Amino acid sequence: MANQKKVAIIGAGVMGEALIAALVLAGVAPAMIAIVEKRRERVAELTARYGVNSQPLDEAVSTNDVILLVVKPQDLQALLQEIAPTINKSALLLSFAAGKRIDFIAGHLGTGNPIVRIMPNTPALIGLGAAGYSCGAGVSAEERNFVSSLLSAAGKAIEIDESLQSAVTATSGSGPAYFFAFVEAMIDGAVALGLSRDDATTLTIQTITGSAALLERSGDSPTTLREKVTSPNGTTAAALASFSESHLAEIVSRAMKAAHDRADELA
Repeated sequence: MANQKKVAIIGAGVMGEALIAALVLAGVAPAMIAIVEKRRERVAELTARYGVNSQPLDEAVSTNDVILLVVKPQDLQALLQEIAPTINKSALLLSFAAGKRIDFIAGHLGTGNPIVRIMPNTPALIGLGAAGYSCGAGVSAEERNFVSSLLSAAGKAIEIDESLQSAVTATSGSGPAYFFAFVEAMIDGAVALGLSRDDATTLTIQTITGSAALLERSGDSPTTLREKVTSPNGTTAAALASFSESHLAEIVSRAMKAAHDRADELA
């Protein structure tokens, strides 16, 4: 990544901080990174932790080469209208606002800036994120490489057609919450069987993390690994039969479709 680019991050919440860390890992000097954040205590925390700068909004959008919009979808339109008069018209704009299309951003900005739409997820906080990104017209090969390097520093990233952004949202964007809900259910199930909550939590989390690592490192498919641990008429087979009787695959599919449709509604 070209480390001479000056980068502004508008919105320094949880994901904003993850992106600061990713930028630094990708080779951007902290002195070249500016944050725009209303909460003074948060500004003090992040500038001390990472050595980045703080700038007012108008200065950030007019003087930086790359602008990351890390705001809630409902706040994006007002922000675009506010920054349109002063934005550096050659700046690369990266939007992390869920559901908001490139043409929505371009239409409300009206400045012709190159735009990339990105759907990240929260494991980016520990460098294990999964992101899908879509490039608008006018995004150069160099800018594509910048985005790829940034997102790869926070995990894994794929470039997709924008029409698939809602599918990415339903898969990796919302996916961590599905996982956490399953872990909660496993812990509650173990407690119901007599384990203490502490012991249930320890065993469940270790089982989940160990299984994920095995899946990543073994080279086997999820189907193969499931089959290896399932003896005919054994305990695992009984549990999986219960899942099947409860239509687990259909439950997951419906949940992902609901997330997908809601992402479309937000566009």
